[in-house]
Amino acid sequence: MYRRWPLARQLKLLVLKFMRLRGTPEEVAKGLALGIFIGLTPTFGFQMLLAVFLAVILNENKFAAVLGVWVTNPFTAPFIYALEYESGRILLGMDYVRMPESLSFSALKSLGWEVMLPLTFGSLLWAILCSVAVYLAAIRIIPLAQKWKISRWPRRPRRGQGREL
Repeated sequence: MYRRWPLARQLKLLVLKFMRLRGTPEEVAKGLALGIFIGLTPTFGFQMLLAVFLAVILNENKFAAVLGVWVTNPFTAPFIYALEYESGRILLGMDYVRMPESLSFSALKSLGWEVMLPLTFGSLLWAILCSVAVYLAAIRIIPLAQKWKISRWPRRPRRGQGREL
């Protein structure tokens, strides 16, 4: 029954693409770790371009880097950035940000630094920790995943080709 669900089919195709990535497990794991690192930095909107650019420069797997960037997507980004901001704020010993009374350029400029400094510090901390953890996990999982044989889903009979009795 689940084989008729388009979302399940797309998820299976994504897993197949990941398993069939070309390159050694170490190259794929490095690309994935690079993508995770960039995905956890506050570069929302430029992450995929930055991942491909750095993967080309560092000669890593580009597709794995782009997959890793998707750790932050529109659904997870608010939670990830909030965690990174709070971590950076606590480690730097900063107070919570208060909204300025007037919306002048100078007030918004100071507000930007009060938000960006803890966010950047926290994101670098989490990016390093998570990319190392993903690399260590991927270097062990990828060789196993490349050996899996996933069978094709049976195709539905075309119209007019019903079951024969």
